[in-house]
Amino acid sequence: MAKDEVEDVLPDKDAAKGFYAKYEPKEILGRGISSTVRRCIEKETGIEFAAKIIDLSNDTHDADKKTMLEATLEEINILRMVAGHQYIIELHDVFESNTFIFLVFELCKNGELFDYLTSVVALSEKKTRYIMRQLFEALDHVHSHNIVHRDLKPENILLDDNFNIKLTDFGFAKLLQPGEQLFDLCGTPGYLAPEVLRCNMYEGVEGYGHEIDLWACGVIMFTLLVGCPPFWHRKQMVMLRNIMEGNYSFASPEWTDITDAPKDLIRKLLVVDPKKRLTIREALSHPFFKLMESKERTFNAKKMFQFAIVCVRAMVRIRRLRFTPEPLSVHVARIDPYRIKVLRKVIDACAFRVYGHWVKKGEGQNRAALFENMPKTELKHIYVNKLSR
Repeated sequence: MAKDEVEDVLPDKDAAKGFYAKYEPKEILGRGISSTVRRCIEKETGIEFAAKIIDLSNDTHDADKKTMLEATLEEINILRMVAGHQYIIELHDVFESNTFIFLVFELCKNGELFDYLTSVVALSEKKTRYIMRQLFEALDHVHSHNIVHRDLKPENILLDDNFNIKLTDFGFAKLLQPGEQLFDLCGTPGYLAPEVLRCNMYEGVEGYGHEIDLWACGVIMFTLLVGCPPFWHRKQMVMLRNIMEGNYSFASPEWTDITDAPKDLIRKLLVVDPKKRLTIREALSHPFFKLMESKERTFNAKKMFQFAIVCVRAMVRIRRLRFTPEPLSVHVARIDPYRIKVLRKVIDACAFRVYGHWVKKGEGQNRAALFENMPKTELKHIYVNKLSR
């Protein structure tokens, strides 16, 4: 039997009778190296859940199998410690057998933040503020239990039915003892903090702690606003060097329409020295989030009536805009189409569908060049001949 066929086969029902007695498994939602995620339905209530089925039999050595089992049990323990927060995934049930562990989570039908970002290219400042505030609040709850997540990225942030986030995947999370520092190299390369790389490259340096999660938040926020990560490079060694040096910029055209407040917050999160990096409470007190609070004002009937009049006038003008063609320079569109915001959005959307998610970011790369059409020689002669007649 082929490997893919083996992965599609459900575990033997005798291995976890409790799970199959309580839940009815449905289609596969995703796969990992040693796990499969299926949608399942609780038979008694009809409520949908997501069941992560971890296969412990893939390891040939008993020691490795024990390590995977211990890591899974540690993750379960951490999930139970941080349970009850509205922005953290809820572990509903656990079933264990000799070869499988079933983790039943709440189902987030809108999937990963990464997939949502891929479909929309980039988020507005308002949506970014909405998501980042929830992420900081979830992380504040995690850190209050002296736990460091160590693998924050858009793939590990789920969206529920109301597009609220659910922080998930605590496989690399670690409960820190008072004064303890970590030295393990784990996580996703593009989101690693400089101190994680430094303590694995040099001897005698300090380890790392909760501050690495704040660095990852800065990378996530940068990515949400413009659709590409700050340190990405096709050569991984160059990317790691950029991370060590904190080498990133706001020079790309996407940052033109973004205000100073989110840029300032990112600057204070992507600080190489962890001691000078913002804490979660300081991040939540940043003016970028104060903008949201300042808009929460008491009801004023007169101002609301004036606002309604302005809205009506605006709608009338917007309806007329569709009959007014936007001036567009053919020369600019031909030489540098990416400079025009409308064309830039179309180009980005096409690039995502054709080339993949991060193709748009590259050192010295002119993305407009991907879409420049050079006329063929024989066609060029035809056009020249027609014009000469």
